[in-house]
Amino acid sequence: MEARPASSAEDRDGWSGGAAGMLHAGRIIASGSFSTVKRLPTRLDGPVLIEPRAFPDSRGFFQETYRRNVYAELGVDVEFVQDNHSRSTRGVVRGMHFQIGSGQAKLVRCARGAIVDVVVDIRRESPTFGQWEAFGLDDERLLQIFVPVGFAHGFCVTSEVADVVYKCSSYYDGDVERGIRYDDPDVGIVWPEGLDLHPSERDSAAPLLRDAAPEIPF
Repeated sequence: MEARPASSAEDRDGWSGGAAGMLHAGRIIASGSFSTVKRLPTRLDGPVLIEPRAFPDSRGFFQETYRRNVYAELGVDVEFVQDNHSRSTRGVVRGMHFQIGSGQAKLVRCARGAIVDVVVDIRRESPTFGQWEAFGLDDERLLQIFVPVGFAHGFCVTSEVADVVYKCSSYYDGDVERGIRYDDPDVGIVWPEGLDLHPSERDSAAPLLRDAAPEIPF
């Protein structure tokens, strides 16, 4: 199955792209006095865009970044077993990564700076196979994106430095780590203009989605 090229568009969050998919109506879930979070619409069916609540004052702010029972009501009903933290400078692109076997889900946020976070649907029987969607994540609005199994994930840094923190549903295992090219022409991700992108050697040498597809188990 060949990837379907995706279009791009900006939305009210400042940077969002990808082909049209199922929209999820934004809804607010409250649990106790602290956890009020909102699920925002996405174009692709599967990812969950989350807007947590922050409590600012003259000293700064406080925020709950995860509460399992509340997030489960929003569609993030997985058990996370590992937390990761990466720091990258402007223009660094990391992706597009996924895991074979049982796969790996992620809950991603940008704790410092700003990034464009991208997901690609790699579910071979999905009507949106090969389509992508992008989300602006930063340390001001504090949005989070849940990347379910069956999606490749990556991001590029648009601030001078960015700290990206994410939860994983499985432990790191180099034997199941896989990736597709961040600049795969069949997928057609539109990265922000004006950035000199800096991928790793591994990411630059990743296969195209069409070549990786036979190994994808989803």
